[in-house]
Amino acid sequence: MRPSLVIVGAGPRGTGLLERIAANAPELYAAQDLDIHLVDPHPPGAGRIWREAQSPLLWMNSHAEDVTLFTDDTVPMAGPVHEGPTLHEWAGVEGHTFTGRRLQGAYLRWVYDRTVERLPPRIRVHHHPRRALRVTGSHAGRQQVWLEGRPRPLPADLVVLTLGHLDAELDDEQRELAAYAQAHGLVHLPPDFTADSDLSALKAGEPVLVRGFGLAFVDLMVLLTEGRGGRHEGDTYVPSGQEPVLYVGSRRGVPYHAKIGYDWTGERPPLPRFLGPAEIDGLLARPGGFARGEAAVRYGRRDVWPLVEKELGFAHYHRLFTAHPDRTALPWPDFEAKYAVADPAERAALVASAVPDPADRLDLAALDRPLDGVRYASQEALQEGVRDHIERDLTRRHDPQHSPDLAVFLALLSVYGQLVRLGDIGGWWHGFFSYLASGPPGPRLRQMLALSRAGVLRFVGADMAVAAEDGVFRASSPTAPGVRTDARALVEARLPQPTVERARDPLLRQLYADGAAATPDGLLAVDPADGRVLDRAGRPHPRRFALGPHTDARGSGAFTRPRTGGPAFRQNDATARAALAFLADLAGRAAA
Repeated sequence: MRPSLVIVGAGPRGTGLLERIAANAPELYAAQDLDIHLVDPHPPGAGRIWREAQSPLLWMNSHAEDVTLFTDDTVPMAGPVHEGPTLHEWAGVEGHTFTGRRLQGAYLRWVYDRTVERLPPRIRVHHHPRRALRVTGSHAGRQQVWLEGRPRPLPADLVVLTLGHLDAELDDEQRELAAYAQAHGLVHLPPDFTADSDLSALKAGEPVLVRGFGLAFVDLMVLLTEGRGGRHEGDTYVPSGQEPVLYVGSRRGVPYHAKIGYDWTGERPPLPRFLGPAEIDGLLARPGGFARGEAAVRYGRRDVWPLVEKELGFAHYHRLFTAHPDRTALPWPDFEAKYAVADPAERAALVASAVPDPADRLDLAALDRPLDGVRYASQEALQEGVRDHIERDLTRRHDPQHSPDLAVFLALLSVYGQLVRLGDIGGWWHGFFSYLASGPPGPRLRQMLALSRAGVLRFVGADMAVAAEDGVFRASSPTAPGVRTDARALVEARLPQPTVERARDPLLRQLYADGAAATPDGLLAVDPADGRVLDRAGRPHPRRFALGPHTDARGSGAFTRPRTGGPAFRQNDATARAALAFLADLAGRAAA
């Protein structure tokens, strides 16, 4: 019987793993037979999220030049580098373009096809356009992967789960809101992938409460405005009359920071500096190792945040002192030496003495929660205040005089790549990273301003609360005390949480029921070295691996910016090599 590897999930993460298998096979699995089965109801390469069959109005959230599925020599991995074109090189578009997701889907499909062509001739790939329902089999023997609509399972010597983003069952709050909506004839749309949501129940001219101000909201905004026939003419929005009125709020009450709109020039900050492999090694080498599970979440801020803060500050001030020395009062070498040994209080005093303008100082708390303590006397004052915040953010993110912001962005990428090794340290880090580093394109925020001026979009404020009372949904925020907004529709504009207990994916839930370990945040626990699934005693399963956002080693996205170390690429390479080594050993023993 031919050796068999089953990969569940054929989107960009599964494709990235396949690319690493193709790259490593000549060294680790030369001239041997292997069947690779890709299981996914959606097209291989693009998968569900990036499939070409979606609205042309939806954009990529990154510049075309910042998207690649290929490794380079900055990726710390054991396998060989196989370079390839970025999205903008492949598509022949300008590097700073925010392309549509359909084009990204075509790029991913091309990467998949190219990868399959580069596999050794005795390795065959089979795509099964079905859902995987469960995996059975002992630690010592072959696994069986059961597919929807097939009476017999796929046999597998190894199984790798590259499931990507998952749907989830409603949590307690969402179930209560859904039940209230049903009882009172209201509309409640729970967390979902906006491109897949049925928005037809959101009627023209009616108020709709929207909780969530991130990228899911941007998609919602586009589909309910341009998607209903409205159009943007410069900085003016011309309504079609089919739009609802969107009342949006969130924990922060403002949208994610805009993508930076200028290129890097000059000297880069030497990263990592204060949070690199040595510091991660130190955390992992402590007696008992770095805490996993509840302790990791509880102590993540205590143990990790000071290092994050120091690293981001170092990048910020390195850029300020080297690129804008006229705005500093101390030579960089002197500042750097003092900064390196200072405690937090001493660093604050050092910065105050060496950086005269407070606007040039890095204040992460103010960046993270810009509306903390801000109060508006009326709803109209709130609208003007949030518009002013967005306009200032757009101006700053497109002005190279504020290039320390770009240095902080580079430091965030560096930090993310290091923290992957610690596993799940709580959602606080991912939320902070996404808000600062993974915001919408600048043009989307300009559209947001135009919609606000047109009255189609209204801001609710920070710490938005939603009550189900008096037969309606009622929104309020301490940012505008006393202001209440009633609506007969509520949309939760955020992605579902991929917890193993509430995931709608039956395979993931079955793994958890059979003893796979999970973190307090509900992520599947895996060995950070190679992605093997852990049981509740911390033992790795020899024949089951998992990669991606449903795991505690989720890393960055399945694709990344070129020359940034690609944590996901590093993980893909480690898993591919472990899988090929296992299969080669298995084949060798069978031949003997």
